[in-house]
Amino acid sequence: MTIKRLLLGVSASLLAASGAHAADAVIASEPEPLEYVQICQGYGTGYFLIPGTETCLKVGGKVRAEAQWYDPYDPTSDFGTLRRDRAELYVDTGTDTEYGALKTNAILRWEWEEGQSTTEKLLFANISLGGFTVGKLDSQFISYTDYAGNVANDDVIYDGPYELNQMTYAYDAGNGFTAMLSLEDSNSSDNATYFGDEDRAATHDWVTSKEDHYSPDFVAGLGYKSDAWGLKLVGGYDSLVEEGAIKARLDMAFGEFKVFFMGGWNTDGDKLNKYAGTNLSGSACPDDRTDCGWGDWALWTGFTAPITDKLSGNAQFAYTDTKIFAATANLQWTPVKDFMLQPEVSYTNWDAINNDQWSGLLRAERVF
Repeated sequence: MTIKRLLLGVSASLLAASGAHAADAVIASEPEPLEYVQICQGYGTGYFLIPGTETCLKVGGKVRAEAQWYDPYDPTSDFGTLRRDRAELYVDTGTDTEYGALKTNAILRWEWEEGQSTTEKLLFANISLGGFTVGKLDSQFISYTDYAGNVANDDVIYDGPYELNQMTYAYDAGNGFTAMLSLEDSNSSDNATYFGDEDRAATHDWVTSKEDHYSPDFVAGLGYKSDAWGLKLVGGYDSLVEEGAIKARLDMAFGEFKVFFMGGWNTDGDKLNKYAGTNLSGSACPDDRTDCGWGDWALWTGFTAPITDKLSGNAQFAYTDTKIFAATANLQWTPVKDFMLQPEVSYTNWDAINNDQWSGLLRAERVF
């Protein structure tokens, strides 16, 4: 009996201990509170607060696929169908400071063209604070005036340089009046080799060598915008060529119908410069590229006309003192939000060589 009682006692003790552990297992700690993403209201759509920081972030981009027939920039173009694809990633940040919003903007681009490998570039990278912007973006000579028309081939008649380093101050009075001053890198633009190439300097007196050149280019602008119209004036000085250009643009809106008129004046019609240059190529520009420039002046006009709530028509026409005529028209159809289909046709005529070119384009683009 003694052994039996001892075994029963041990068993009872083990069961009690087991029960205690079982009771401990169901005791759970309090759940951690969830942290929800906070939307930033002050910087526009798409910004959210990075958890644990005071910085707002926006990520977006676009994907584009297109096919092109012939080339509106080149009268000698004879290819059938050229296919291109592009992807871009946009990263923007904003942080409130005692000097205003501290912002950054970066755009990365990957592009594939039929018969070539994929290329990539840092399209934009800039910082802005208190009205000042420093870094890489398109020249203020074109961005301040909102480029040209609402068409893909809007710069067949050159309207200014893209993608260059700059230091810019922009002023907004809040009543429609704006002003801008910009110092722009004379060597960083893709277009700089047209007008500051050392090899061309040996044969053309209107081209200056870029070697050991440190002086920046200068751009300034003034503008006013109301609900129904806007007017902007911008001027650029090319320190390499020591010439420049002035552009004026008038925008008018009649309900949803929008129209613009823009004119440019070259300070020396016998020379090309960064702000009155050329994008044309091929036999239209054999040796003397001034045949492809503005001459003394250039004109642009165009319109956007709504057809339905998802379909619009756009057109642009341009003409120069050198008798280059360019016309482009398209339809932009948005069957669903942020997705666009765009067929476009362009015509260019070069009077100097008595030649012309028709071209077409079909583009599909998704932005996000």
